[in-house]
Amino acid sequence: MVTSSNTSVARPAAPGTSRRPLLAGTAAIVVCTIVTVMEGYSLIVYGSVVPALLQDPGLALTPGMAGVLGSLIYAGMLVGAFSAGVVSDRVGRHPTLLVAITLFGLGFLVTGLANSALVLGMARVLSGLGVGAAVTSALALSRTHARSGRASLVVNITMAGIPVGGAIASLIGIGVLPAFGWRPMFLIGAGLTLLILLVVASVRFDETKPAPREADHAPRRSPVRELFSGRGALIAVLLVGVAIPNMFTWFGLNVWLTAAMTTLNYPLTSALLFGFVLTAGAVIGSLVVSPLADRRSPVLAAVVTASLTVVGLAGIVAGIRFLPVLLLCVALLGAGGHTTMNLLNAAASNLFPAAIRGTAMGWTNSMSYLGAVGPLLGGVIISSSLGAQGVFIVFGCSACLAVLVLLVFTAVTRRPTTTPEVAHA
Repeated sequence: MVTSSNTSVARPAAPGTSRRPLLAGTAAIVVCTIVTVMEGYSLIVYGSVVPALLQDPGLALTPGMAGVLGSLIYAGMLVGAFSAGVVSDRVGRHPTLLVAITLFGLGFLVTGLANSALVLGMARVLSGLGVGAAVTSALALSRTHARSGRASLVVNITMAGIPVGGAIASLIGIGVLPAFGWRPMFLIGAGLTLLILLVVASVRFDETKPAPREADHAPRRSPVRELFSGRGALIAVLLVGVAIPNMFTWFGLNVWLTAAMTTLNYPLTSALLFGFVLTAGAVIGSLVVSPLADRRSPVLAAVVTASLTVVGLAGIVAGIRFLPVLLLCVALLGAGGHTTMNLLNAAASNLFPAAIRGTAMGWTNSMSYLGAVGPLLGGVIISSSLGAQGVFIVFGCSACLAVLVLLVFTAVTRRPTTTPEVAHA
């Protein structure tokens, strides 16, 4: 594996090279995390403005149309994440990241100016392409600058930017939405993204090339073929086998937790508190579990975090009403769903050679967005006779499936291998 052990914030360019400062170590990781903050803003801001969108006579949206338009970002993310992984392994992560930031910045701008449902839908797809590509590129780039034995910590720190960005979107919305409507929320996002684009374009990143391979004299296979060759194919399937049910649960809970708890006769103020605790659990859990992942393995740590989701859902299904214990259950849901996905990304970055790290992380991220059907199914269930309890039971089943696949994953990655293409977690 190729990792960087330096923590310098920036180094001047050598004579005869670009005058842009070279970022390495901590500074590079910080910039990548700032990028994911804006990705989180892009993901969450739409949900914040849905009530205002429905009241806009120029758009003439129904609740069903608003839901479909909101889900389009995940379709874009699926394509963007995998494509960016493959491209970044070919042309470099920094240029790929610049294109990705430009795309989701344009998505912000077009959304803010949209005058019809068609334009709004196209803007959400564009945003998704950019966000998916930026997640993969930023993760792969920050992972390159991780110190030896700190890969999981760096991945978790980088991905913590997403819930932070969501919180920023909510805070801005409190002041902006009532006074100025929904469009400034996206125009503000476009302006902030432009600033980040200028920063990222004004620096260089240390993208150290992997060590020469034994077969460097032979024509190199495409990153996708290399990903699915030999034992790597099994690893790639297992990564997705965990990612889809895990994100099915996580996406579903993000959308339906507050509504489901309100349906179970919890006060609205308590239900909103659950949403905050869910996000806080995601951030704190990621940082707490990272040392275990770096000491042992990301896959083993993922077994622990995915199990936390099951425990949290079991507590809610059991009908616990004592608020402190109930809040603990909700925090476990956040720590489980969000952190498990981060650990899968860390595992993907460890289990495959550095030369195809972007492709491996792109594959893991892109396929995880198939879990976006969770909110759709959750809406169907909560409207049926199964109600809120049915929502939690279904998500509990998908969480259990993620744990079972992780147990198989753990057994597979513990087996010795003679193939140099795939490393141990």
